[in-house]
Parts: sequence; structure tokens; C-alpha cells
Amino acid sequence: MPFPDLVHPALDQYESRVTLPDDFGAFWEATLGEARAAGGQVDMAPADTTLKLLEVFDVTFPGFGGQKVRGWLVLPRQRTEKLPLLVQYVGYGGGRGFPHEMLHWAASGFAYFRMDTRGQGASWSTGATPDPVGSTSQIPGVMTKGILERNDYYYRRLFTDAVRAIDAMADQDFVDPERIAVCGGSQGGGIALAAAGIDSRVKAVMSDVPFLCDFPRAVRVAGRDPYLEIVRYLAQHRDNKETVFNTLRYFDGVNFARRSKAAALFSVALMDDVCPPSTIYGAYKAFAGSDKSIIEYEFNNHEGGGPFQDRQQMAWLSKRFGV
Repeated sequence: MPFPDLVHPALDQYESRVTLPDDFGAFWEATLGEARAAGGQVDMAPADTTLKLLEVFDVTFPGFGGQKVRGWLVLPRQRTEKLPLLVQYVGYGGGRGFPHEMLHWAASGFAYFRMDTRGQGASWSTGATPDPVGSTSQIPGVMTKGILERNDYYYRRLFTDAVRAIDAMADQDFVDPERIAVCGGSQGGGIALAAAGIDSRVKAVMSDVPFLCDFPRAVRVAGRDPYLEIVRYLAQHRDNKETVFNTLRYFDGVNFARRSKAAALFSVALMDDVCPPSTIYGAYKAFAGSDKSIIEYEFNNHEGGGPFQDRQQMAWLSKRFGV
């Protein structure tokens, strides 16, 4: 297939034109304040697995509005000191899946938490967390759910869940609160950027082929869903373009990147027609932290680096956290 987006040297020169709202920080501070004020408790029940060397817990924690969100916690069974924490977020349409699916982080000495994704988990992996909040009219999927009002937008709830997941894990007696990292691919990569941009406790972020970045360009360049959900919505709601893109400024990975001082490892696939490479470079170039790098997979589509990138992440994060 041909390259669907910019290539070098044009890609090197591209910078996002997404602007940061003046009240961006205040909006997210108020959102998190409301969620924390709603209260709720963290419940951890041992999961029934055949794993002998790792402990697995089925976790429920309070997310947006105090609503219950699920996740899997996996720990090395033999541990003598506090562990670095890695919180992982999931790609579009997926949920937390099964606890035995990703064991390499706990096997490498991390406390590993995989957050479920509210209202998703039916496309390619299973989920167990509903999204009980209603919406105005929307295109199927979640990209346009509540998109006419920033307080109602679906990703306000999901990004809040992401930070509340860190809240739930950071104070556990097995976690070193000075070594907290977040990661994810595609939608999960966009969520990780949001968490790192909102929560200064995050010391490292690993964002693979991130979705939810540079919306104005993404919807005009992407060749496949989910960005095209927004295109189809605007094809019908022609008079809502300004409102839609103003809402999206509060949820754009470019703007979260501008606020994070964490160490960052990005990846990009130059044949990606789901998350165009220029949109990822837009977030990468905007990222405020000085310890940042990006790995390219020139001949891959949205699958990106796969296990090659897993290996890069494990070496990169282990070095920074002394594991």
C-alpha cells in the first residue's frame, strides 16, 4: 500500500495547529475534583487462575462520578519491597480482557494494572464496565457521544477513570508512588497521554501509535474508523463543526502532551491509516518533557511494532525505574 500520510522530510517539519484552551487546566482540575468528591471504595478480590508465580486480583474502583470501573491487577508473588506501578489502558472497542493475556510486566517486577474501558469491550476483547451516562444523538461508536458539550463528552468520563485508576493503586502498600508509569496503544496510547498530562505523579508514559491526537488533521487524513465516526457525524450535523472541534480541544493528546513533564516513549507506524503519522508527530513534538523519544515502524500499519515495541518498552522503562 502507498504511504497514507506525510513522510520524511515533510513529517519532520509538521507541527500541530491545535490550540490550548485558556481554561484547560481548570477544566480538568474541576473534573477530577468532582470525581474524587464522589467517593467510593477500592475492592480487590483474588481472581481464580492457574497462575502459580503471579498473584491476580479482580479490582473495582470508583471512576467518574464514583461509578464502578473494573480492572485486573497482576503482581509477582515473591516480592520483598515496593514495586513500580504500570497502568495500562486499552485500544478502541476493547476491554480489560483476561488476566493471563499480558504477564510480561508483572514477570519483570512491576505491579501491573490493566483498566477496563467503560462502555466498550465488545469488538476484540471483553469488558465488564458499563457507561451509565446518556448522550445526545451520535454516530455508532463513542467518538461522538456527548460531543456537543465538553462536560458531556464520553472521553471526559474515560480520562477521569484513567486518573482514578492511578488513585486506586498509588496508595497500595505494595506500590512505590515515586515510580508510576502509564502505557497503551491506539486509544490506550491517547488515554495514557491524557493521564500523564493531568496527573503529575506519572513519571513515565509509553504511548504506542496513539489515537485521540490532533483531531483537526486526523479527521481529514485518516482512512479508517474511528476518526471517520466524526466525519460521518459532521456530514449530517453540518452546522456543528465549530462546536465539535472546540469540544475536542479539551481531549486532544497534543494539549495533554504540552502539560506533561514525564519521560516519554512514543511509537509510530508510517503506513498507519487509522492514526496518521503526522498526528502522532504533532503530539510528540508538543510533548513538554525533555526525556522523550519516538520509534518508527516504516512498513507497518496500525499494528505498529507489536512485540518489537513491547521489548523496547520493557528495556526503556526498566532502565528508568531501576528494575
